[in-house]
Amino acid sequence: MISSVITGTGTYIPVIQKENEKFLNQQFLNADGTNFPSTNDVIIKKFKSITGIEERRYAELKHNASDLGYFAAQKAIEDAGINPEELDYIILAHNFGDVKSAAIQSDILPSLATRVKHRLGIENPNCVAYDILFGCPGWIEGVIQAQAFIKAKIAKKVLVIGAETLSRVVDKADRDSMIYSDGAGACIVEAKENTDEGIISHASQSFTKEEAYYLFFGKSFNKNEDPDVRYIKMDGRKIYEFALNNVPNAMKLALDKSGLTIDDVKKVFIHQANEKMDEAIIKRFFRLYKKSTPDGIMPMSIHKLGNSSVATVPTLLDLVLKGKVEHQEVNKGDVIILASVGAGMNINAIVYRY
Repeated sequence: MISSVITGTGTYIPVIQKENEKFLNQQFLNADGTNFPSTNDVIIKKFKSITGIEERRYAELKHNASDLGYFAAQKAIEDAGINPEELDYIILAHNFGDVKSAAIQSDILPSLATRVKHRLGIENPNCVAYDILFGCPGWIEGVIQAQAFIKAKIAKKVLVIGAETLSRVVDKADRDSMIYSDGAGACIVEAKENTDEGIISHASQSFTKEEAYYLFFGKSFNKNEDPDVRYIKMDGRKIYEFALNNVPNAMKLALDKSGLTIDDVKKVFIHQANEKMDEAIIKRFFRLYKKSTPDGIMPMSIHKLGNSSVATVPTLLDLVLKGKVEHQEVNKGDVIILASVGAGMNINAIVYRY
């Protein structure tokens, strides 16, 4: 039996730190362009209490999303100890392509995956490079696709990357701009025989009838800005309620497919979008099995790294595997769940045994 096993991980965390205090002099506005009645210190305090974010990371001006993806890919390849010429696929998840500093256009010609393959110097034409657009769950969906290629016996080694520079598509007049950050995470998924390791089951869902535009591109709240320049926008309340009502069920669907029990799950690596939301999702997930949430089940990185979309789950996984998250570890044989929710509205989850 062939299993799809993560044999290497890598991450790139940008060096520019932006603490919450650096937003004190920023002008935040309502959607209609009017001023908030609250002062920025009150806004920031409430923001931290809800999201858990204390600071976030931004990419250097000279780097784009594909650069961050390349840096993370290098580390994952080195960690797996493979020859990049042996890669059958490079799958790169993102949302906005390469957005150069101070630019107002996304650049995805050629694809970001192609750019990473070029930077890696891979000559093999049978290494197929393509991008995936699936919102924040994009990297997890890439891993699911890697497994599909491996199960179909058309791939043995796949590089999956999640990279984003959200700091370049935020509206500075929108309070939600404080949520977003930049970063990249990557992994190597390999075909392995006669092993208990690897992907056990997964679930993916897209909710579009009412929910398609909960995340969207919209104009600045600042009426003095060019109305034709668009920024990432969201209906935070609807997303919060959507996630609480649907993500636990998708995780349960994946776990039930695996044949394992909730007691087998040692860690849940969930998209780092909002601390309170993530805690509520995990609580509801365990409640579906009439269980209380175990201590330490959910590693977090959002406090220092913010929400880097497709990069949050692979980055968090790599940090824990490398022993860089205090009081968190994954041991041989541990069953973990990788889960995410985001634009689309898309949800997915993977049950995996280390």
